[in-house]
Amino acid sequence: MTFVLDPAARAAGCRLDLHPSLGSTSTHAMALAQAGEAGPLWVVTRDQTGGRGRRGKVWTSPAGNLAASLLWTAPPDVAPEHVATLGFVAGLALAGACDRARGPSPDGAPSPFRLKWPNDVLVDGAKISGILLETEQVPAGRAVVIGFGVNVGAVPPDLPYRATSLAACGCPADAGGLFSLLSGSWLAELAAWDLGRGFPVTRERWLARAVGLGTAVSVRYGTERRDGVFETIDASGRMVLRLASGERSLISAGEVFFARPAPAA
Repeated sequence: MTFVLDPAARAAGCRLDLHPSLGSTSTHAMALAQAGEAGPLWVVTRDQTGGRGRRGKVWTSPAGNLAASLLWTAPPDVAPEHVATLGFVAGLALAGACDRARGPSPDGAPSPFRLKWPNDVLVDGAKISGILLETEQVPAGRAVVIGFGVNVGAVPPDLPYRATSLAACGCPADAGGLFSLLSGSWLAELAAWDLGRGFPVTRERWLARAVGLGTAVSVRYGTERRDGVFETIDASGRMVLRLASGERSLISAGEVFFARPAPAA
């Protein structure tokens, strides 16, 4: 398969760093940032052997799936709290790329690609992608690395959650084709985000794809758990959880479980 940037991404100055094999595209991208690379640079590999998920989990990427990370240096006037909302930008970009790869539904049905807080892409409740956002202060400024792991042709074995792939959804794209679409949709979503000033619009568009709004969820963070109704996300991207007491709880990070208690930590 061939990996190339979308023409709009190339015109905007994005570059591609393609490898036959890497441990982790995100680890490599951050190492480049520490060495002075400012991006925007996409790091892509055909074979990822040590992928990472959130909270130190392993992300397995069988052959034919997409493993890509974007290195972007935030301008100095972008506040850290705005940088944190880039995960929502990434989710919208990937869902949009998957829509384009799948093509229009013959019966006009809405997109099957939905977003789980904070930044997973699901189809019918099954995970098709994970997104990892990492930031670090480096000589060139605040480096942002956004890692995308997408089940394009295969689902990793022995997962503790339901998962699916683009192939299982009837999508004809390969990893290279999806990457090209993603590099273009990322650019469009980043422009709409407008250095954080456009997050209100990003937020509304994210909510339109959100899974679990208005339903009971459990959120586990560290050794703690909170149960309640997922009402919305606030202006900073935090989950707003309505507890049984009526109190609203704002959650910045955690793992969400739908319609059942979170397993013990």
